[in-house]
Amino acid sequence: MKNLGTNSKAKNKYLFLSIALTVVFMDQLTKFLAVHFLNPYEPVSVLGEVLHFTLAFNSKAAFSIGPASTWVFTIISTLASLALLWFVPKFRSRDWLILGGFALGGVAGNLIDRLVRSPGFPNGHVVDFIQIPFNFPVFNIADMAITISAALIALKVIRGERIGGKSV
Repeated sequence: MKNLGTNSKAKNKYLFLSIALTVVFMDQLTKFLAVHFLNPYEPVSVLGEVLHFTLAFNSKAAFSIGPASTWVFTIISTLASLALLWFVPKFRSRDWLILGGFALGGVAGNLIDRLVRSPGFPNGHVVDFIQIPFNFPVFNIADMAITISAALIALKVIRGERIGGKSV
């Protein structure tokens, strides 16, 4: 893991934000395509039984978990986004910048849906469309970014690494 020097703070912010914006772009683009080309709740086989695209509108948390209290998740997502932006200057390694960028991109991708999609602000339903076997909930790119970054962050913390990496 490479520590980042203080003279590269602007570069660090650009790396973090470019990853977050890329995740948001990919998430919103794929949701746009799903809404325009799929019929709600009608699975389309992509890879046999392994992968289907099934358009769904989710009023719950990631992977359709939790109660249908979208406005609560809007508040939580907003606070999480602000916390991640606050932590950027504290990240001391490229690993943490990348993980933070993926986390922010995922949170922001679903937050956009909650703010602008039907039934309206702040209760918009998140567009989900990726379906895998084993009765797993339908999900989207933002859910994947949140889950993968959270799992890797948890693994780093369990292994004894401080959040943000070592101090310079």
